[in-house]
Amino acid sequence: MGQQRHFRKRKILSNCINGKLFTSALTSTVCQCTDFDFMCDYGFEHETAMKSESTECFADFWYNPDSPPEDCTVGQIYTSSTGYRKVVLNMCEGGVDRQQNIIQHQCPLMAPKGLQISIKGNTLAVDPGEDITFIVKQEQGDILKTRYQVDLGDGFKASYVNLSLTDEPIKHRYEKPGVYRVSVKAENVAGHAEAVVYVQVNSPLQALYLEAVPVVVKNKEVNLTAIVQPKNSSLTIFYWWIGDNFQPVLSLENYLVTAFPEVGEVTVTVQASCGNSVVQDTRIVRVFDHIDALPLKFSKDLDAANPDIPEWRQDVGRVVTRLLAKETGIPENSLVTVVRPGLPTTGELYLLPTAQAMKRRRSIPADKRIAAIQQALRGNSVRFFFRGGSWVTVFLADSGSDSRGSRGTTGYWLIAALFVLCLFIAGAFILFKFKRKLPGRTVYAQMHNEKEQEMTSPVNHNEDTQHIIQAEEYIDDDLDSQTLGSSEGNHSGVVLSINSREMHSYLVS
Repeated sequence: MGQQRHFRKRKILSNCINGKLFTSALTSTVCQCTDFDFMCDYGFEHETAMKSESTECFADFWYNPDSPPEDCTVGQIYTSSTGYRKVVLNMCEGGVDRQQNIIQHQCPLMAPKGLQISIKGNTLAVDPGEDITFIVKQEQGDILKTRYQVDLGDGFKASYVNLSLTDEPIKHRYEKPGVYRVSVKAENVAGHAEAVVYVQVNSPLQALYLEAVPVVVKNKEVNLTAIVQPKNSSLTIFYWWIGDNFQPVLSLENYLVTAFPEVGEVTVTVQASCGNSVVQDTRIVRVFDHIDALPLKFSKDLDAANPDIPEWRQDVGRVVTRLLAKETGIPENSLVTVVRPGLPTTGELYLLPTAQAMKRRRSIPADKRIAAIQQALRGNSVRFFFRGGSWVTVFLADSGSDSRGSRGTTGYWLIAALFVLCLFIAGAFILFKFKRKLPGRTVYAQMHNEKEQEMTSPVNHNEDTQHIIQAEEYIDDDLDSQTLGSSEGNHSGVVLSINSREMHSYLVS
């Protein structure tokens, strides 16, 4: 360790004892330094192949000995290492000096590097009105001559000097929910750097309601809607669990379109996550092979009192189901009324399959139940008293509609439209043909008058005339000549020659 020390101790064969003033160390001599009194400095190491014998140190590929330290400011002096340093606690003096060639440098003006901005507490999601503190840090570069421009994203902008040196915090408060882009730009003569962070300001979720049709048809797509309060549509993530599936379906929208492949009861659970708050709701959906459905509408007085919230629609549906069951005698557990969102207020009445249909696994005609419900609705028998002193009546959405089930009325309207179109085309064709025959009928009348004046025959005149009149019915006005009749035995035949401009009649025996 760079020195020589001499010690003494009692001989083994001696019977004396050491006194109080006895010291074991006699002398200490400092040695001159040699190569073995030095080791490689930070960022340097021996050559790998000769690590046990070599005393030479080389800079690693990642280390630049002449680079200034991070805390170097303009006006200060720093030294670059020669690659060696004396071993710790080594006392040698003189001799070999591996550090004698140390070079001194002036600290240059360095561009800012490693700029960071964060929120105290390491969180990026805050509540509206919450006080937050921004902290700006810089790993490398001059600080005294660097200007920091801060933009907090909501219109607040400021400029600071020596911000990271004094560790001055930036305190702020966001009043409105949203996503804010917070940026800080450090700039000096040597260069600049920028750091950006996005802050989510979310109102904590208070309630979640899963709106789903309680009864659906197997393999038919349905819409599941999650209604959250308050609404943070752009910041809320929804997790959907359907049935016994442990892997949720993630969505950024508050709805999910899906189908249920199996008959039975299916549990649907949805979670809404926004910032640090999470809410959940669950519904049970019953799946059937077939369901008959009737569209419903309500008197206009109900629209004025419709708040368009799920709880209100659910209450109105229960009231309609109870009134229909009482009016028709159908069990209440086989009827389900669903009031749809929006205005005007409409709904859907579902007739669930009977127990017999469930056992046979096929639908049984429900004409009697449908007829009873239609009679009650068309007779304005389903009414309930609403606040404000008004009565609300339930009607069929289409007075001529039957149970739709999984069918619709679009096909019937299409068939009716095609039938009317065919009738129109057939009528136009007949009218066209009739108009073409009208001029010929006038010609036939003129020809008949001329023939009565010119015809002479040695045979029975009345009989020949009858043959001629019968043959006239076959004359076509587009031909030049036609045979009007023929006589049997001794009867005479008549040939009529017709021209488009003049007409002549000849009688031939």
